[in-house]
Amino acid sequence: MRIAVVGASGRMGKTIIETILEDDGMVLAAAIDQEGSSVTGKDAGEFLGKPCGVRITSDTGAGIENADCLIDFTRPEGTLNHLKLCRMRKVPAVIGTTGFDEGGKRAIADAAKEIPIVFAPNMGVGVNAVFRLLEVASRILADGYDIEIFEAHHRHKIDAPSGTAIRMGEIVAQALERSFKESALYGRRGITGERDPSTIGFSAVRGGDIVGDHTVMYCGDGERIEITHRAGSRKPYALGSLRAARFLAGKKSGLFDMQDVLGLR
Repeated sequence: MRIAVVGASGRMGKTIIETILEDDGMVLAAAIDQEGSSVTGKDAGEFLGKPCGVRITSDTGAGIENADCLIDFTRPEGTLNHLKLCRMRKVPAVIGTTGFDEGGKRAIADAAKEIPIVFAPNMGVGVNAVFRLLEVASRILADGYDIEIFEAHHRHKIDAPSGTAIRMGEIVAQALERSFKESALYGRRGITGERDPSTIGFSAVRGGDIVGDHTVMYCGDGERIEITHRAGSRKPYALGSLRAARFLAGKKSGLFDMQDVLGLR
């Protein structure tokens, strides 16, 4: 498969490019970065010390011209612009960007009527296994347990809570037959009073180079059950995104997530 990667100078973009270059079944069709980037014109494999012959460009339209799929882990506004071009050129897309508002999510769903899209807050296989575990745990621990979700990421992450943490909360709320919007409690400060047992609490830490830690705590009387995933590198996300790209091969349209890709739906 010929893969175009947008956000080529970013931490995730570099990891995806490295993973593509290591994969015998994948070819880097294009490496794309924002206009004015200092890496424009450089070989996309230069940071690895392994030139690959693909020059980084800021022209997304030209970059996806001969691609079988676009992989995008950037920012919501940029991703939606890239998606318009994918829609025009009928190029499938794998979207790992987080932080979309409801309008952005609707735009992705609308584009999926014409092109196939995998849109997931976390592409890692391990995290998606945790999602399934949360469904089971939440049904078992539905009564008598307070639920808190903790996440930690590097200092450069721009949204909080993380898309993965929010998805965890959505899964928990659905299993408990609660409204996520009404249950979610984002941080605490001052005199808060006793905890409302119907809430799902969120805490976020930003610092250093933390790749991504997520823990869901079920706090009962005399015990605490924790389901945790810690990412030691971005490689699992890159591997998952390539798996998602392969999943889209041959599909004409549709909106999918990693549960679909992994056959867990």
